[in-house]
Amino acid sequence: MIVAVTGASGYLGGAVAAALVADGHEVRTLQRRPSGVDGATDFLGSVTDAALVREAFTGAEGVIHLAAKVSLAGDPAEFDRVNVDGTRVVLDAAESAGVSRFVHISSPSVAHAGSALAGVGAEPASPQDARGEYARTKAQSELLALARDSDAMAVVAIRPHLVWGPGDPQLVARIVDRARRGRLPLLDGGRALIDTTYIDNAASGIVAALRRADVAHGRAFVLTNGEPRPVGELLAGICTASGVRPPAWSLPAGIARAVGSLIERVWAVRPGTDEPPMTRFLAEQLSTAHWFDQRATREALDWAPTVTLDEGLRRLAAHR
Repeated sequence: MIVAVTGASGYLGGAVAAALVADGHEVRTLQRRPSGVDGATDFLGSVTDAALVREAFTGAEGVIHLAAKVSLAGDPAEFDRVNVDGTRVVLDAAESAGVSRFVHISSPSVAHAGSALAGVGAEPASPQDARGEYARTKAQSELLALARDSDAMAVVAIRPHLVWGPGDPQLVARIVDRARRGRLPLLDGGRALIDTTYIDNAASGIVAALRRADVAHGRAFVLTNGEPRPVGELLAGICTASGVRPPAWSLPAGIARAVGSLIERVWAVRPGTDEPPMTRFLAEQLSTAHWFDQRATREALDWAPTVTLDEGLRRLAAHR
C-alpha cells in the first residue's frame, strides 16, 4: 500500500514508518523535521496545514496518525490546535483522498480519571475526566477519529502504553536523567503494577492494526507487552541497564500529588524551560496500577509481542 504516517520524526513514529518500509509499503511521512527513515518520502510541516496534509495523502490507501503535542504542561490552546484541530484536518484529508484504512494513535490516559486501571481493556475515552491537557485533547481526538469510521474508511484507535527501548529520548532519557540527579522518587515504595510496551512490539502492533483495520475498525485497543511489573522494579531495570543507580528513596503518593498540583499552578503562571518535575497526573501514574487485559487486542489484531521485557532490558543495556 501507499501509507502516510504523521509524526514520523518521533521515536514511535519513526519505528512505525521503518517497519512499513521493511514490509514493502510505499511510505510518506509528515512532520516538522526530517524523519530520518530510509526509503520514506518526507513532507515537512504541521498537521494543521490542510494543503500540505492533502498533498501528502493524495493517492494513499492507509494513514497512521501519530503526530501530537505530548507534554505534562503547556498552553491549553496549543494542545487543542495540534491534537484536536490537527486530527480533524488529517481525518478530512484522509476522507477526501479516499483512504480506506486509518489508524489513530491514542493513549491509555484518555480513560484515566485518577484511580487504578487493573486488568481492564480499552475503557471509554472521557475528555471531561481526563487528567491534564494532553490526556483531555487525546481523548477528544480519539472520539473524533472513531466517529469517522465507515464502510469507506475503516478507523481503528490504538493506545500504546509507555513505549520505551534503546535510543528512547523521552521515557528512558527522563528516567535516567532524574535518577542520575537523585530526583526520581518511588511513590508508596514503587509497588503499583504497570504495563509498558517495548518499541518493536509497539511498532509491529500498530502495523498489525493497519493490516486488520477491516476487522478491528470502530474500536479502541490498548497495546502493551502484557507483562505488568511493580513500577519500582521497572525503574530499577531501566536504570541498571542504562548504567545509573536505581531510585532508593520513597515518597507518600498523597504528598507527591499535592506537590504536583502546586507545581502545576506555578507552571501555569511561570512555565519552566523543561517538563515540570512533578504533576498530579504524573504522581497518579507512578502510584496507581495501570495494566491491561490484552486478549481482545491480540485477537482483533492477530498479533502478539515478540520481545519480552527482560529481552528489552538486555537490548537497552547493549545499546549503552
